[in-house]
Amino acid sequence: MPNERVVERQRVFKQYKEDVRERGKRFYPYAMLHDTIMSLVVVVVIIALTVVWYWSTPGDHEGVESGWLGKLYDDPADPGTINFIPRPDWYFYFLFYLLRVFKWPESVILGTIGIPTLCVLLLLALPFIDVRSERRPLHRPVAMVAGVLVILSMGVLTWKGATAEESLGSELVREVPRWAEEQGFADNPEAVAGATLFAESGCGNCHTYLGTGSSNLGAPDLSEIGTNGKTPEQFARYVENPSAFGNNVMSSYGEKFGGAFDDEQLRQVGEFLAASKGPK
Repeated sequence: MPNERVVERQRVFKQYKEDVRERGKRFYPYAMLHDTIMSLVVVVVIIALTVVWYWSTPGDHEGVESGWLGKLYDDPADPGTINFIPRPDWYFYFLFYLLRVFKWPESVILGTIGIPTLCVLLLLALPFIDVRSERRPLHRPVAMVAGVLVILSMGVLTWKGATAEESLGSELVREVPRWAEEQGFADNPEAVAGATLFAESGCGNCHTYLGTGSSNLGAPDLSEIGTNGKTPEQFARYVENPSAFGNNVMSSYGEKFGGAFDDEQLRQVGEFLAASKGPK
């Protein structure tokens, strides 16, 4: 005896074919005409918004000030900035905040791969799971409750992600006390301040330090950099302008060379690097 789900699927398919034969219209020219008209409408709206965006910008259209739909251009990017917090576009805020729920590194795999993959698989499987022809919302309580919960959860996560407050280099800054304890410079306020600057300024994007950060562009691990015999002043001069020492990959961090660190901050970073002699 055929399975009830198979029978229901066959009945719905047969009804669909009959409806198409009785009330349906051919793809050409009907559906093609509708798609063409809607495509033209979308293009016209985009062009209109572009014109408004451009001509509503004050001044000589240089994008310095914001018009009705925002600025044309932002200020040039500063690779040495330490006061920029990267954030995703608004439609990724829900995933952005979801990742904050999970702790690194124990359970972050659930937020980055587990839950999003599971949701996509369920979405792909839904047409094969629900084959009923019933579409009235009141007769589909499970589907309606599930849909409402998904919309509410994504809405709440989007709102939380949009209003979340972060500190600069928040992930690495939380590691500074551990670094100071393991390296033995907890009683050196200059070195601790330098470690905080190291964490905030994005140095962990290229360097690793006591198991944190990431290694990119050939940048070395700095956990034991202080054992090379250099003084804090020598480290400070290197960070100020690495190209003067033959390093054309690392950005200059000294104010005189377009960076973000003043002399005091360079001295603090130098103290931090000189104190980094490996875990005690």
